[in-house]
Amino acid sequence: MQNSETPRGRSNYPTPFRIGVGIVAELPAACRELGFTRVLLCTDPGVRALPWFAGLEAGLKEAGLLGAVFSEVTPNPSDEDVSRGLEAFRAAKADGIILCGGGSAMDVGKCVALLAHNPGTVFDYEDIGDNFKRADPDKVVKMIAIPTTAGTGSEVGRCGVIADPRDHAKKIIFHPRLLPSLVLADPELTAGLSPRLTAATGMDALAHAFEAYCAPGYHPMADGIAVEAMRLISRYLPIAVRSGADLTARSHMLMAATMGATAFQKGLGLVHALSHPIGGLLGLHHGTANAIFLPYVLEFNRAAVEEKMQHLSRALNLEGAGVDAVMGWLLQLRKEVGMPHTLAEVEGLNEEKLKLIAEMSMNDPSLGSNPVPCNVAQAERVLRAALSGDVAAAHA
Repeated sequence: MQNSETPRGRSNYPTPFRIGVGIVAELPAACRELGFTRVLLCTDPGVRALPWFAGLEAGLKEAGLLGAVFSEVTPNPSDEDVSRGLEAFRAAKADGIILCGGGSAMDVGKCVALLAHNPGTVFDYEDIGDNFKRADPDKVVKMIAIPTTAGTGSEVGRCGVIADPRDHAKKIIFHPRLLPSLVLADPELTAGLSPRLTAATGMDALAHAFEAYCAPGYHPMADGIAVEAMRLISRYLPIAVRSGADLTARSHMLMAATMGATAFQKGLGLVHALSHPIGGLLGLHHGTANAIFLPYVLEFNRAAVEEKMQHLSRALNLEGAGVDAVMGWLLQLRKEVGMPHTLAEVEGLNEEKLKLIAEMSMNDPSLGSNPVPCNVAQAERVLRAALSGDVAAAHA
């Protein structure tokens, strides 16, 4: 449902960005603007099966630009997904990549762009120290991003998240040139998402904005972007879940996801430090994991974020103030969009896995910017609180 309030616009922050209903029709022209002659269209099986995808593919074919479509991307991609993508890129003799999908397709496509003309394996570029300097920045393939979910904000990110089968850890692959050259954000492409996936990806966007806002350090630009993202999500996520064809809500959620990813350059926290290993070990959807952990981690961080929650509760026009008001809002929003409250239904989560997740969270780079320092015993306590559904038990 489109109306006069449906946003449409262009900007150059944090990268050239075009949003609007039907904006994806500009893809062939955008490819030529960037000098592409043959492209790899990187997506996932679910997106490839959607009715509109055939038109996207046909438009690139008619323009003589389509080298190949690569859709062998799994929900929690590993280095094997990247290797298959590299084979497809090289076989197509491509010189550009279209990232079309949610976070998984974008993660894989970005790593293909990094490795296509640079040496080593994907994990050689894990975000540790100066690993990114191993790559020649001029050899990173340019990309155009077309988000099909309003969650990860990977379209404006400089990294990909890839699971390492050796230890089942999700590892962040970073290079400054992994920021796509252009984003085409078309809300019509998200209108077919199920209510469940709309909710899970929307809560992912919320977790990005929320943790960025809570992260310590002086960055008022990131804080301002994060607060506005949360305001948009609070207003429009329930509408998008309830009325999937509402393109105004879908547009605002696309922008909120982008804003969350822009803000989290400031940092993330314990929510992501727990979500990454539970996704890598047990396959729990990342947005769903974030949705579950948010209130428990807020309780753990309570003492360090009260002042920020005072401001956030005012910005969101909540009844009451501070952590208690924000906690009530989080719990109600999560319930309204149908996200689970506990980890109780996660298959394979046993005592051994719970302890392992707590241990793995200590090595996640997101943990370094949590407002409250966290050791393995405390991480385990938060996990047990999330398993039982007792928010108060997560208190630091």
